Parts: sequence; C-alpha cells; structure tokens
Amino acid sequence: MATLGVQMMMLKDKVSELGMWPVLEKIASMDLTAVEVSQIPMDEENTAALERGIKELGIEVGALSVALKPGPTATGDNLEEHYDKIVQDCKRLDCRFLRIGMMPFTAMVSKEACEAWAAEVQPWAKKLADEGITLCYHNHHVDLAQFDGERIFDIVRRVAPDLNFEVDLHWVQRGGMAPLDMLKAYSGVCKLIHVKDYRVGALPPEALDLFASGDVAKGYDMFVNIVEFAEVGQGNMNWPELLPASLAAGAEYFFIEQDMTYGRDPFDCIKDSREYLKSIGY
Repeated sequence: MATLGVQMMMLKDKVSELGMWPVLEKIASMDLTAVEVSQIPMDEENTAALERGIKELGIEVGALSVALKPGPTATGDNLEEHYDKIVQDCKRLDCRFLRIGMMPFTAMVSKEACEAWAAEVQPWAKKLADEGITLCYHNHHVDLAQFDGERIFDIVRRVAPDLNFEVDLHWVQRGGMAPLDMLKAYSGVCKLIHVKDYRVGALPPEALDLFASGDVAKGYDMFVNIVEFAEVGQGNMNWPELLPASLAAGAEYFFIEQDMTYGRDPFDCIKDSREYLKSIGY
C-alpha cells in the first residue's frame, strides 16, 4: 500500500501565516502520514520543523520539489545551484524522492526543445540515483501534446531513462488520455501520484445572459471552460479503479492535491478528500 499524504503547495499560505509546525500537526490530525513539499522555502526553520514532524508526528517527507535551473518555473531550490544542499536535505529528512513540477515553457514548444531539456535532466537523474534519490517529473495536460506522433511523456522517457514520473491523474484526464491507459503505458516508473479530482462545473447563469444578448462567442468560451479541480470523490474520476492501478504501476506515495479551492479553506478541502478516501478503504 502506498503512503497517503498531502501536496503542501495547497498549504503554502498556511505555512506562511502559521508556521510549518502547526500545519504539520493539523495534517497529522487528519490521519495523513506524508507530505510533499512544494512552493515552500526549504530554509532552516521549515526544514527543522519537518525533521521534528518525522520524529514526533510520524510524518514522512515523501518528496521535495526542485527545478533544473533558475527560471520562471523554479519556485525553490534548483539542481544547478543547490545540488549539495538538496542532497543534504534529502538525507536529513530521509526523503527518497525529488520531483520537478514542470519543464520550462520554452521546452514545451517543439520536439527538439523537449529533447534538449530532457537531455539536460538525465545526468542529474543518474547522479541522484547514485545517492539513492529518485528524480521524478510531474506532468500537466501539455505533456500529452504530440510531436511527430510522439507524446512529450514519451520524449522525456526516451531521452532521460533515469527520470521517473509523478503522475497527476487530473492533468492526464484533462489532457485527453484515460488515466488508466496512462498508468498501464508507463507502469513501473509511476512512483508518485497526485490524487486530484476532475469536476465539470454547472454552466454559470452569466453565460445565459451572454447568449441572450447575442454575444455567443463569450458565452461559448464560458461554456467550454467550466472544468474545475475538485476534492477527491467530488468529481468524476474512478478512484476505486485508479488507486489500485496506480499501485500496480509502481506508486509509493499518494498525495492529495487541489490546485484551486474556489474560496474554501484548503484544510476543509483536504479533510473532505481524506474522508472520501477512507470510505473506499484508504
């Protein structure tokens, strides 16, 4: 069974407001036993609180976030500038996984650009593997774009064979590939899973006003953009099948995540997701 935790990107504002330790206590109180740290500074204060959480709360640090190098998609440490610190943090926190949350936008625009980025990542993935640390790449919907019939997923896997995957099942669904098919296609390298639901919202009343006024273009734009991130169990994804399939594909951690909570307190969203997962045996 994979360890169940939370992607702390959801709680970055709570960490800024309350501090890391109170947030970890709250996470532990919801029967969650792991965290993935993203978009939160890995400074000494936060790292010490995570270390304390391991010892006193039994929380595992399942994964830390890194970028390849400085840039717009880098929200914390990057391998080019902070490699030694990153390895030291992993060893201090007994963390076996690092994840890159997104490739740079410039790498998404062509086969050659994607190949070049993956070729830069591969030596780092191999170097980290020698330290006992597995580097994973987190997908979005764009990673299902194809160049010459080859998905970005496939290009990354071909060029960087030591790089594993963190599969965000919501983004796979949004990218137009059945998540169960994706898990089969990349079985064995799907080490981390983002458990995030996919909800289609109701058509906003404002859209009707736009259609009635003759502004069909704006109304239709509203109609086609009603996809939402959702609490687990409050969308349309088949979790009783997806979670076992994720385990079969190699998953070691499940992280609850919801990119947008639409005005709800993120702790409440996590609580709802946790209660649903408990109701289906997790």
